[in-house]
Amino acid sequence: MKTERKTKILVIDDEENIRKSLKMILEYEGYAFLEAGDGEEGLRKLEETVGVDIVLLDIRMPGMDGLEVLKEIKSRPSSPEVIMISGQGTIQTAVEATKLGAFEFLEKPLHRDRVLLSLRNALQRNKLQRENLDLKRKTEKHYELIGNHPLMKKLWKEIQAAAPTNATVLIFGESGTGKELVARAIHRNSLRAGESFVQVNCAAIPEELIESELFGHEKGSFTGATERKMGKFEQADGGTIFLDEIGDMSLKTQSKVLRVLEEGEVQKVGSNKIFKVDVRVIAATNKDLRKEIEAKMFRDDLYFRLNVVPLYSPALREKKEDILLLIDYFCRNFAEDNNFRAKSFAPEALEAMVRYPWKGNVRELKNVIERLLIMTEKDVIGVRDLPEQIRGEHRVFLPDPGAVKTLKDFRDLAEKDFILAKLEENGWNISLTAREIDTPRSNLYKKLEQYGIKITAGVGETAPGGPGDEE
Repeated sequence: MKTERKTKILVIDDEENIRKSLKMILEYEGYAFLEAGDGEEGLRKLEETVGVDIVLLDIRMPGMDGLEVLKEIKSRPSSPEVIMISGQGTIQTAVEATKLGAFEFLEKPLHRDRVLLSLRNALQRNKLQRENLDLKRKTEKHYELIGNHPLMKKLWKEIQAAAPTNATVLIFGESGTGKELVARAIHRNSLRAGESFVQVNCAAIPEELIESELFGHEKGSFTGATERKMGKFEQADGGTIFLDEIGDMSLKTQSKVLRVLEEGEVQKVGSNKIFKVDVRVIAATNKDLRKEIEAKMFRDDLYFRLNVVPLYSPALREKKEDILLLIDYFCRNFAEDNNFRAKSFAPEALEAMVRYPWKGNVRELKNVIERLLIMTEKDVIGVRDLPEQIRGEHRVFLPDPGAVKTLKDFRDLAEKDFILAKLEENGWNISLTAREIDTPRSNLYKKLEQYGIKITAGVGETAPGGPGDEE
């Protein structure tokens, strides 16, 4: 049977009578008691003993005084709470001890109830700090960038180079590729890691509200503004703001964001007052901003201010080698978070998932895995358990032998069926399909003409070099 660990209290005091008195009180209350007669011995005991929870530390001692010992304790990672004790305390000493990280300051003679109350309060703060640390670790676990593909290694190298600077970063990539994870990785590895990370989805906020959301507003500045509101830039002061889908931002709002980037100045809606903010800006988009500039939908001066460090978040189909790694990662995380029993995928199911194009990228993969883990009762998920569109990768492209007369007819029908299926999987994108089936694009166009396959205008590519035909 597992026994509960006793709370360990280390008393550092040069007065033996004080140590004896505290030992009686603490051991009677069920605490594990440790003692030291001076600062040097106290630091050694702290070094040698695992899991000291609280230190009761005298101010005036021969050799190292209590403030020196306090400073040394608090310089160590995961240091215990320290309660200072003194018979000749002054307000100045108490203030200095508090600045150095002391939890509380007790004056001699020590009273039993006062000591025990201080210990309980210190232990409660210890517990809250541990819980916060555990919560932070669990939260950060969900924002990890996973991948061993060369494209991901290149991205990580670029993140590590950009993170320690204050440079503005613009992240490109399709929806679902993890642009937010890239932004959070930059913040987490930056000098601003201890400050706020504020995220704004520019596409999700109506145009008439986005200025208020970003810059705040004064009470009565517009209908519905019943109180003063702090904007996202103000909330992120000292930290990082992540402007997701910035390509969907209106031109009017773009000009105000440019002002923040150039001058560090923010003006609330309905106010004439301008105030300064110190914010690092990371932006992301799934659009080609150069095309948006040509269409007069995005400011070129803002683009150049944002595009100081451009980073590309690769699509899942570009790093298929990472799919198995991601499947394992999502399975383990989901099982841990939801107290589910571990499940695995059959080899043929994994093969089907690797072959699937994943137009929704990592986000789609994660959603599919979670759905399968919830809805599949078996411990091993087979190919028949996969969604129909993923299973479709395994269908055989063979015509009915009774419907053809010659080997050439059989081959042509099978090839046509194969090409049609691949075009459908790739959104009727010629270039992407040609790469997928490992044939030159010019050859694929010849096959389309040979089999009378027509690409509908507005759906895919109408002709070589036409809309959507991008390399």
